[in-house]
Amino acid sequence: MYRALFVPFTVLIATLVVSCGGSNETSDSETAPVFLSMGTAPPGGAFFVVGSALAEVITETGVEEGFSVTGEATSGSQENIRRLLTGELDFALSNSAITFFAVRGTEGWDQAYPVRSVMTLAPNVALFVTPTDSGIETLEDLRGNRVTVGPAGAGFEYFVGPLLSAHGISYDDFSPLNATQQAAVDMLADGSSDAAFLGGAVPTASITQASASMDIRFLPFGEMEKTQLINDFLFFRPATIPAETYRNQTEPFDGLDVGSMHFITSANASDELVYTVTRLLYENRELVVEKHAAGRAINPNNVVRDTGTDFHPGAIRYYEEIGIWP
Repeated sequence: MYRALFVPFTVLIATLVVSCGGSNETSDSETAPVFLSMGTAPPGGAFFVVGSALAEVITETGVEEGFSVTGEATSGSQENIRRLLTGELDFALSNSAITFFAVRGTEGWDQAYPVRSVMTLAPNVALFVTPTDSGIETLEDLRGNRVTVGPAGAGFEYFVGPLLSAHGISYDDFSPLNATQQAAVDMLADGSSDAAFLGGAVPTASITQASASMDIRFLPFGEMEKTQLINDFLFFRPATIPAETYRNQTEPFDGLDVGSMHFITSANASDELVYTVTRLLYENRELVVEKHAAGRAINPNNVVRDTGTDFHPGAIRYYEEIGIWP
């Protein structure tokens, strides 16, 4: 039923294990198990938690199909994309900005990776934050300062780079520092960094932490620059942080979604498999919400939103059937 153009590593191992049990037949009353792996990110972050929630819902609701899905901790989007190509992963989460460049084989990717979107998930609303007494008021003021731009190897450069470039600056104009978001807040507090790029779903824990421990300023994006980014890259889109989201934030902040989380698979994945997984997640989206608030992004308007990566035919078929494909 779920015949693909290649046999994923996890399914191959599962087949060998079943074969070693002494029988290669399944009774009419039993469903042959289908073991699937889902790449997430390091434990502790939203990708790991959301990916684990998706894996649990597919397993819980895919009993008739025999699905058993494991949410696998990885280093994040870049590893996930590469392991989809080798068949070590069947599905994965990724930042849509990183996938955008991976499928095109640009911005440092060694080839065009055959990845397809299954559904668009939660937005990643991110911005530069600085203490109010830093003297930094605009992105141009970052020049000559120490700026934390995300964990090493996490791929933040795929959206921070274009954002900076649109405002006429680059990593060469300041001292870039690498750290997790929590560590970046600590560095702002102890003075070892002058500004930090923070974000995620709103409210973002790191920004909440920063605003609770010090007086902070959000560095505004230029209106023309935002328009340019939205026109040039499908993964950028307008996003507003409502007033009072964070301590002392008296006005709404007109920012950007710099690359939504999305659920992806290989272009070679079976249409029937992708169709069924898409159906299970969409029909049981309330179960995802119970496990993580990001499940609210599984809605008719958002799941089919184009972020610059083609959708898998199996997912398109399901969305067309329920009348939400644009």
